[in-house]
Amino acid sequence: MTREEKSIAIEDLTAQLAGTNIIYVSDISGLNAETTSNLRRACFKAGIKLEVVKNTLLAKAMEASANDYGDLPSVLTGNSAIFISDIANAPGKIIKDFRKKSDKPVLKGAYINSEVYIGDDQLDALATIKSKEELLGELIGLLQSPAQRVISALQNQFANSEEETEA
Repeated sequence: MTREEKSIAIEDLTAQLAGTNIIYVSDISGLNAETTSNLRRACFKAGIKLEVVKNTLLAKAMEASANDYGDLPSVLTGNSAIFISDIANAPGKIIKDFRKKSDKPVLKGAYINSEVYIGDDQLDALATIKSKEELLGELIGLLQSPAQRVISALQNQFANSEEETEA
C-alpha cells in the first residue's frame, strides 16, 4: 500500500468514525469462509457495517477523529474487524449469537456514545444495553400510564354523574 493509498484509507475510516457513535472492535480471524459469510449476512440484515481493518490505519483514524476513544486504540493488535451500527446493542447481540457455535468473534472493545468498553468480558453488558428506541418506548409507556388512569377515572366520574342526572 502506497502512502497515498494509506492516507485515503485513513480519511475514509475517519469519515466512517465521524458518522457514528457506535463502534465494536473484534477479532474474527480463524472463521471459515461459510461462517464469515453468515456473519456478514447477519450484520447486513441488522443494518450493521462489518469491515476488516488494518490496526495502524484505524488507530490513526481514531486519532484524527473528533471523538475521544480513550484506551480503545490499545486493543488494536492482531486481526481486527469493526462493526459500525446505529443501534448500541445490535453488534453485541450478533457477536453473542455467533459465539454459541464458535469461540469467535472475540470482542476487543467498543465505543458507544462517548463510553469506551475494553475486553471480551464486556460482551454480556453490551448485548443487553437498551437501544434509544427501546428506552423511548419505555418512557412513553411510563408517561402514558398515569395519564390513562386519570382519563379513565374522569370518564367513570362523568358516566356516574350522567346516570345520577338521568335518575
